Amino acid sequence: MAPLHIAVERKLFEKEGLTVRVKPVQQSVQALPALANGQLDVIAGVNYVTFLQAREKGALDPRILAEGATLSPGMMDAVVPKDSPVKSAADLKGKSVAVNILNNIQSLTFDAVLAKDQAGPVKYRQIPFPQMGVALEEKQVDAAHVVEPFLSDVKRKLGARVVAEGGASPVRGLPISGYVSTDTFAEETPRTAAAFRRAIRKARALAERDRASVDAVLPGYARITPERARELTLPGFPDESDPRRMEKLVDLMVREKLLKKAVDPAELMSVDGPDSTREK
Repeated sequence: MAPLHIAVERKLFEKEGLTVRVKPVQQSVQALPALANGQLDVIAGVNYVTFLQAREKGALDPRILAEGATLSPGMMDAVVPKDSPVKSAADLKGKSVAVNILNNIQSLTFDAVLAKDQAGPVKYRQIPFPQMGVALEEKQVDAAHVVEPFLSDVKRKLGARVVAEGGASPVRGLPISGYVSTDTFAEETPRTAAAFRRAIRKARALAERDRASVDAVLPGYARITPERARELTLPGFPDESDPRRMEKLVDLMVREKLLKKAVDPAELMSVDGPDSTREK
């Protein structure tokens, strides 16, 4: 989400002639109905799995305006309480693991990591990220698959131990989130969509090359101190949207039966057209 807030903070949207209002939600899926009926134009930080599934079910015609983040080592790991008997990924077999949303990007990527290590399967339980620390502390689950900044928080406050890296091979660098709109928005307001992409691309480049630009905005929307912001492990912020990168995600979803059939990512991703494009 950092590039979105960098774009707001540095007035990159305004320089493109756009007025952007940010409305926080706990899970991107909660905003799906509002996007589908036109109450929202874009959902940022979108979990791709949710929207590819919505497309297959006919609930949405999504358009990926811009990529957001890719999975990096240390930003989304499986942790256990410090006194847990679980010492490694192999020890998680049959254990309960908290995820933010069931049958989604977390279980998809973590199952792939476990399979590579010939570990698992595990039993997933849906628990929102902010509540995972309590769930671990009260032994409601054996482990939690946690993303930053919650990951650093449970490690610091509870002494939680990492037993499996969620961003390890074979999912390292996998696209996990982006900025999703609809075909209708992209086709009826092409200049607006292109302007949004340009602003995000500039912000994404800043986030990738200048860690300080991310640290500056994190405290405001993640509700953490500047010191904590500097400690977090960040995802990757890709320079350009790349359908080939998305193909890996689609292939994994089909293999894990989260999609019935593959879709060509190039059909879902926007590319910039000439500035002279006229809106309808």
